[in-house]
Amino acid sequence: MPNEIITRAIDAASSGEHLTADHAATVLAEIMAGRASDVQTAAFLIALRAKGETVPELIGLARTMRELATPVQAGRTDLVDTAGTGGGPSTFNVSTTAALIAAGAGCAVAKHGNRSSTSRSGSADMLEALGVSIDLPPEAVAASIRDTGFGFMFAPAHHAAMKHVMPTRRELGVRTIFNFLGPLTNPAGATRQLLGVSDRRYQETIAEALAGLGTEHALVVSGEDGVDELSLAGPTRVIEVRRGATEEW
Repeated sequence: MPNEIITRAIDAASSGEHLTADHAATVLAEIMAGRASDVQTAAFLIALRAKGETVPELIGLARTMRELATPVQAGRTDLVDTAGTGGGPSTFNVSTTAALIAAGAGCAVAKHGNRSSTSRSGSADMLEALGVSIDLPPEAVAASIRDTGFGFMFAPAHHAAMKHVMPTRRELGVRTIFNFLGPLTNPAGATRQLLGVSDRRYQETIAEALAGLGTEHALVVSGEDGVDELSLAGPTRVIEVRRGATEEW
């Protein structure tokens, strides 16, 4: 029998109805518990995309992912993360390079990332090529942050429940809300962030979701040329998030 919770959400979203944060959180909890079929999961993701994902939906889904994540207890409240949504032009991995530079300059960086989806190399690919162990247990990641100022959290190792979603994402082969959720679900709870968005239509939504999730300070950037970075080839739109408020500059 179809999961009624998922079915009702699909019907609502496909009719153009926006979900509350709590409703979205409940739906994702069902999916990530393995109580939805692949067809239902795909229908839900496409229905959200077709109507346009909202800030409350993004907040609710992110809360569920955060609750289910395997956490890293670094013992610090000043952690920084650098990440992007992907989906832009294929470039080298700027966010990981920036994270390493920031750590070298004295920041405490808790980098959350995965293998490549759109760029030439994802953060995990790049670090692995440098000889870094990308699948350390949470305690070792925390120790690395304390000892060196840098720790890497390989997304599949910290979001095990994503196993119920990944086959569907691969089959769909298009952008879904999970492209936005990765940068919003740092397992170490980093509250300072540089987040790149390739599609400007979603930049404000992501910035407001960060504000609603309690991010202390973030810069959400989007290059005019479609890169999810601070662009070197043209203007970059920046939305600053600080203690619950957003400001564009």
